[in-house]
Amino acid sequence: MVLKPGSVPLSDWRRIYRNGTLGLSLDPASAGPIAASAAAVQKILAKGEPIYGINTGFGKLASIRIDDADLEKLQRNIVLSHAAGVGDPMPASVARLMMALKLASLAQGASGIRPETAALLEAMLAQDLVPVVPGQGSVGASGDLAPLSHMTATMIGVGEIFYRGERMEAVAALAKAGLAPITLGPKEGLALLNGTQFSTAYALAGLFEAELLLQSALVTGALSTDAAKGSDTPFDPRIHVLRRHQGQIDVASALRGLMDGSVIRASHVEGDERVQDPYCLRCQPQVMGAALEVLRQAATTLGNEANGVSDNPLVFAEQGEVLSGGNFHAEPVAFAADMIALTLCEIGSIAERRLAMLIDPALSGLPAFLTPKPGLNSGFMIPQVTAAALVSENKQMAHPASVDSIPTSANQEDHVSMAAHGARRLMGMAANLGHVLGIELLAAAQGCDFHAPMMSSAPLEAVRKLLRGSVPMLDEDRHFSPDMEAATALIRSGSVINAAGYTLPSLEIAA
Repeated sequence: MVLKPGSVPLSDWRRIYRNGTLGLSLDPASAGPIAASAAAVQKILAKGEPIYGINTGFGKLASIRIDDADLEKLQRNIVLSHAAGVGDPMPASVARLMMALKLASLAQGASGIRPETAALLEAMLAQDLVPVVPGQGSVGASGDLAPLSHMTATMIGVGEIFYRGERMEAVAALAKAGLAPITLGPKEGLALLNGTQFSTAYALAGLFEAELLLQSALVTGALSTDAAKGSDTPFDPRIHVLRRHQGQIDVASALRGLMDGSVIRASHVEGDERVQDPYCLRCQPQVMGAALEVLRQAATTLGNEANGVSDNPLVFAEQGEVLSGGNFHAEPVAFAADMIALTLCEIGSIAERRLAMLIDPALSGLPAFLTPKPGLNSGFMIPQVTAAALVSENKQMAHPASVDSIPTSANQEDHVSMAAHGARRLMGMAANLGHVLGIELLAAAQGCDFHAPMMSSAPLEAVRKLLRGSVPMLDEDRHFSPDMEAATALIRSGSVINAAGYTLPSLEIAA
C-alpha cells in the first residue's frame, strides 16, 4: 500500500486496521512538502524570534524562551516527560493505525519534521515495529499527548516495541530491523506527540467493527425473522421510499434479499392469523437503517480527521510562518465516537429483543427456550440472560464522553474533548455486541431447525450450514459456552457475512 497523505480513502484505513502495514510506503510526492517544512523551521529559527513549540516551553510554560543550545534537549524532554500513560498496551492493530495516521499527518508538510524522521516512522510501519503504548492517559486535547509520546519515545530509543509479535526494548527492536534511534530536531518532538491520532485510530477501529457487526446483525435478524415465521412485507421498498432515509432503504433491501426464496416464508404467506410482527422484526429497517446512517456520518467525520493535520503549531512554508491554533482538540472525534457507541448499543438492543422473542413460545410459536424437551432442558434460557447483561453493559458505556471536560495544564488547557476514552470504549462495546449476535445466530438457526424439512433462503441456509459445521443443533442441554464462543468467532471474523454471499450495506454509499 502507498499512503497518500491528505487523500487516503476509508478503505485503506480499514485495510491497515484489518491486515497490518507490512510493506507500506509513503507517497514519494510527500518528499517535497516535508523538506520545505523542515527548511522553513530552520529559517524561522535563524530570525531569533520566540516561536511556540520551537524555542519556547510548552503549555503553561510557553512564555519561557529556550536557548538555541538546548533545543534538541527540549524536544527530548517533552517526549520523555509526556510519556506518562498507564494501563494495558494498545492492541497492535490499533497502534499500527495510529502510526499510519500520524505519518499521513506529518507528511503533509505543515509540521516541520525532517525527512529522516518521517522515514523512520515509515520504516517502522513497513517492518511491523509496533510501539508498546499504554491505553490510558489522554483527554483528547492538547492532542493525545501521553500515548503519542510513548510512540515517539521508541523512535529515540526509549521504551518497548513489539517486533513482529515479540516484546523487547526499543533499541534492540530497531537494531533487529536494521534501524537506529534518531535525535529529534527543533519542533519534531512536539509535532510527533501532538495531534488526535490515538483517538482517531480507536474511533476508526470502532467504526470498522460497528460496520461488520451491523452487517452481521442484518444476517442474524433475517434468520430470526424466518425462525419466527415473520413477514417480509415490512421490508417492501414502497414503504421505505416514502420515508426517504437512504440507510432505511438500504437495510430493507438487504433484508428482502437475504430472505428471498425462503420456503419457510412461503409456507405462511397465506392463512397466517398474525396481522403484525413485533417491532424487533418489523422495524429492523427503521432501527438498523438509522444506525447505518449514523455510522456513515461518523465515517465522514473520521475520514476528514484522518486526512487532516492536527498538531500545533503549524508551519506554513510558503509564507515562512508558524501559527498556533487548536487543531489538536479532538471534539469532532469525540462526537463521532459517541455516535458509534449509540449504534453499537442499539444494534445489540434490538438483537436481544429478537432473541427474547424466539425463546418465548407465546410470541414465536416455537418450543419454549428453543429446546425439544423444555423443563428437563433449559435450552436458551440463560444465553438470553447473558445477552441481556451485555446489552445493559453497553447501555451504560454508551453515555456520551463528549459532554465531559476537566481543566488540565494549570487551566491553560481548560476545555478538553475526552475523545480518547470515548473512542477506546468502542472496542469493549463491540466485543459485547459480538457475543449478543453470536447468541442470536445460535437461537435463530435453532428456530429454523424446528421448521425442517422446510428450508430458508439460499443465503441464510449457507449461514446455517456454516454454523452447523462447528455447532450441532441443541437436542438437549450441554456445555453452552463453547457453542457461544464458536458462534461469536464466526460473527467477529466476518465468516457469517462471507457465507451469506450477499452484498450488504456498508459505510460507503453505493453509487
